[in-house]
Amino acid sequence: MQLKPNIYAVGAIDWDRRLFDELIPLPDGTSYNAYLIKGSEKTALLDTVDPTKTEVLIDNLIKAGTGRIDYIVAHHAEQDHSGGIPDVLMLYPDAKVITNPKCKGMLIDLLQISEDKFITVDDGQTLSLGDKTLQFIYIPWVHWPETIGTYLKEDKIFFPCDFFGSHLASSSLFVEDQSLVYESAKRYYAEIMMPFRTAIKGNLEKIKNLQIDVIASSHGPIYDKPQFIIDAYKDWVSDNVKNEVVLPYISMHDSTRKMVEHFVDALIERGITVKQFNLSVADIGKLAMSLVDAATIVLGSPTVLTAAHPKVAYAAILANALRPKTKFASIIGSFGWGGRMVEQITGLISNLKVEILEPVIAKGYPKDNDFTALENLADKILTKHKAVGIA
Repeated sequence: MQLKPNIYAVGAIDWDRRLFDELIPLPDGTSYNAYLIKGSEKTALLDTVDPTKTEVLIDNLIKAGTGRIDYIVAHHAEQDHSGGIPDVLMLYPDAKVITNPKCKGMLIDLLQISEDKFITVDDGQTLSLGDKTLQFIYIPWVHWPETIGTYLKEDKIFFPCDFFGSHLASSSLFVEDQSLVYESAKRYYAEIMMPFRTAIKGNLEKIKNLQIDVIASSHGPIYDKPQFIIDAYKDWVSDNVKNEVVLPYISMHDSTRKMVEHFVDALIERGITVKQFNLSVADIGKLAMSLVDAATIVLGSPTVLTAAHPKVAYAAILANALRPKTKFASIIGSFGWGGRMVEQITGLISNLKVEILEPVIAKGYPKDNDFTALENLADKILTKHKAVGIA
């Protein structure tokens, strides 16, 4: 599919993939976007595809009449973008792989590409294809340390690899439904980019002076109105939080469930938005999305063999890995005879820069004093939210 004259999308749509990295849910599939740029003198292929879709890439290159490829630009070493490089090099043996030194080393390690196949570029370096000029821009930690982007000067297209991407299988080349793409992009940011929020702020600053008419990411539809996704990212990486509480929980014998129900009602009565997740059935991607904006996370757990329920421990580990900008945290739940559930969960979220509010833990089925303590916790959260100006 043609973006602009002599610029083609030649990647693959993966309609049926439902799990990424054996971890990340893909409810809407994904795409592996690769781009062919035919200059008056040289031809460049920007990224390849996941190894499972290499045949699709090769077929698209043939359909585009690609007699030769001079350069394969590798923005990122992860195999969903680089996995097709060895096969493309077999088909086009004179091609050279363009990347930075760090990515070169990773590609040699991951794909065993011969070192003599590489040309490394510096940050800001340009490469002429004749009537088209590629400028390479280092954008590390979106979401690996070696990532680069390419700016096509004459056409004002930015190819940022995973940056601004969305796991969304679509037959449309460009964004048509902004609300749909916004949700997919936010899920993608939450699951993949959020731990590197500070680095992404710097990368947004780095590209702010580029004249960008189109953003062509490596996953999802292409942004022909790029300010939409740039503004979304600016919001997500900012320090601003919302008057929201995220409440992932699980309950085995209803004690914790009754506490959660009472607590949620108390929060709603105080004008606080609640996002509740029963971890026995929750979409982990939606839980991650909810953490992008929320001021507070409260984990609800029964005590299992003196510790937190494993699914709650997993949610705590996930939040700890994603490092959201959440400001406050607490724990509610129950126990039968004893344990160190609170200490364990607190230890599992040590990466979060949060103030821990006093937990509410009931012995057995919750009693009047436990419900009163939940009301007090809701009051405390409201007070904290007011103090940071969001309630």
